[in-house]
Amino acid sequence: MLVPVNAFISYSHRDGAALERLHTHLAVLRREGLIHAWFDRDILAGAEIDADIAVQLESSELFLLLVSPDFLASDYCVEREMQRALERHRAEEARVIPIIIEPCEWTRTPLRSLKALPRDGVPVSEWPNENRAYLDVVQELRRILEVGTVPLDPVREAQAAQPRAHQPSPGRYRIQRDFDEIDRGEFRESAFATMRDCFARGIADIDAIEGLRGRFVSLSATSFTCTIVNGAREHGTAHITVHGRMGGIGFGDISYVFSENAPPGTANGGFTVDADEYELFLSPLFGMGRYDDERLTPEAAASHLWDEFLQQAGIARG
Repeated sequence: MLVPVNAFISYSHRDGAALERLHTHLAVLRREGLIHAWFDRDILAGAEIDADIAVQLESSELFLLLVSPDFLASDYCVEREMQRALERHRAEEARVIPIIIEPCEWTRTPLRSLKALPRDGVPVSEWPNENRAYLDVVQELRRILEVGTVPLDPVREAQAAQPRAHQPSPGRYRIQRDFDEIDRGEFRESAFATMRDCFARGIADIDAIEGLRGRFVSLSATSFTCTIVNGAREHGTAHITVHGRMGGIGFGDISYVFSENAPPGTANGGFTVDADEYELFLSPLFGMGRYDDERLTPEAAASHLWDEFLQQAGIARG
């Protein structure tokens, strides 16, 4: 008989709607006996709230953190629940999984050292269809639960219980380094792949909506083109071509043009790979103008460009 993994869901009460959607998507895992998800609404009237939460913090084997600006602004969520969850994660007593609900500076917290969900850490709110985002979360949880990495096996539990020297967490520190051209090239390729995957998923969602049509075409390993037709609008057709290599002087490391099958050499804008002493990031280029105050992750750059493309067809994400 399967014993469900006890999962503690940490969230801001302002994100109650996100909690409800996640709880709904976890239904199949619960029915199969793979998971028992606990959150503070399960506390019975008259119970000691802090005491019940403390018990769950110490007994849960899986922590699902619904990360948003409100979550990061909550001292209780961050300094009590997240901190204790990360302590147990580092001690190999539990596993912590950040689920990014809304855009926020989670990469400036200790969570940046963990793999976040949904895919590539793209916030749920920035997926064209939020149900697809929650499905991505649940499918990854299923993979983790079915391969048995939660709970920890007895050998690892025994190892975790033994006294050992303090091991500092890399996630607490930012380390200065120099980035060479190979680093920048690999980052550019990874950023282009993130952008390509974002547009491919987005087009699939658009094409499933009545009154809209979408087409994604991979032109090469470093180029793709997309078309959206909004049947409700007279001029509701939008095109974009994205090149993952330099499209011409001034067009950056990733360039784009709002036309179909556009060859390299013309662009409406682009992104260039930049770095400070700690990390690589993308800076947007619009024509010859540069916005030095914008430091974008590949996921954020892909999301911004997708929104701009949608606007060309008279579509906006709700």
